Amino acid sequence: MPDDSGAARARQRTGTGIGLLLVLVLGAALLIGLPDDDGSDDGACRGRTVGSWKADDGLTAEFARYGGDASRTDDWTGGDGTHSVRLPDGRVLWLFSDTFLGQVYGPPNPHGEPYAWRDPTTPLVRNSAVLMRDGRLESTLPAPLFADPAPDQWRWPVAARVEPRSPGSPEQVVRVLLWVRTAGQAPWIYGVPTATEVATLSLPALRLESIVEVLDQSAVPDPSRRVLFGTTLVEEDGWTYVFGGDDGRAASRPASHAYAARVPEGGLADPDAWQYWSGSSWVPGARPRPVLGDGRRTGVGSAFTVVRDGGTYVLFTMAAGPKGLTTVASYWACSPAGPWHGPAKEFSPSLPQGQVAAYNPQAHPVLSGGGRLVLSYDVNWLGTTGAAAQLSRNVSLYRPRFVTLRLAAVR
Repeated sequence: MPDDSGAARARQRTGTGIGLLLVLVLGAALLIGLPDDDGSDDGACRGRTVGSWKADDGLTAEFARYGGDASRTDDWTGGDGTHSVRLPDGRVLWLFSDTFLGQVYGPPNPHGEPYAWRDPTTPLVRNSAVLMRDGRLESTLPAPLFADPAPDQWRWPVAARVEPRSPGSPEQVVRVLLWVRTAGQAPWIYGVPTATEVATLSLPALRLESIVEVLDQSAVPDPSRRVLFGTTLVEEDGWTYVFGGDDGRAASRPASHAYAARVPEGGLADPDAWQYWSGSSWVPGARPRPVLGDGRRTGVGSAFTVVRDGGTYVLFTMAAGPKGLTTVASYWACSPAGPWHGPAKEFSPSLPQGQVAAYNPQAHPVLSGGGRLVLSYDVNWLGTTGAAAQLSRNVSLYRPRFVTLRLAAVR
């Protein structure tokens, strides 16, 4: 999925449709209530940013264990996107975009390097889903979970939530936001933004029931101004606030713009229920207006995540400009529509050696609590040789990493 211009050039060299491209295009966060450092959560809005952070080696190792299990022959072995939602029975559904399945072989690889590897001809699927129970990944759903809508188009899953089948219904379903992209030429080598859809999965079987288009952007003449929603969800007071982004970085701007919509609980799959921030109010059918970003110093990659800490909304994204390949920045606001303040404190999570980059920071409230926020980030190859070949040469590269952080007052 998306990236900045450096990633786009790397992808053009490799000819692959994989992941660093998520720097611009992915993303998802969900609601999480994190108490203040003193344990209070009185609902007041205060400036919040990163207080401290550390690598979460346990979660990172669990995805490495599952993806590197050589006894499995057609399960998830690596992917990007990394969104999560807890199901009513306690399982966690993990959603991924571009994904490698296939067989993993133990080290050394054919180049004599000490890496587990896969056959470089292993095909890539556009989306996948993995189930976790009690902190342990246990199975991959048949992939792709969401079929291509048409030739030269594909679907990337982003944020998801469990909600009533319809407003007030006692029956629950899983709703998954999907981004539709269409194959294109440079600079749209990761696909032209096309539409936002919502898929409905049954519970507990997770059977795909329907896919509904909620926002068609194909008529917007400038692809860099097309908005795809679902990089993050925040649930509050009977509403689902849905954030999205445009592809400003593909148009060589240092940062993209963030947008916001809202939907009554139970209405995600109803296009008429969506209301978009028009710049002054929430309006059905309105042309979305940005809530964050000047296209230069402030803004987002399309991959960003939002959490709620008491009365404060906190947004994490890759930083604007060249730092966007290594550094996570944060913003805060008192409402989804802003005004957003920042960027505040930044941090740079660890990366494996080589020509790699971090992208797609995503919060995981299902694994967070006690003042701790779990955040994932994806890793991809940036070198001058083929990305797909490099990711198969060392299968550990193309998997999520995790950090745990604590929020603190802005100073």
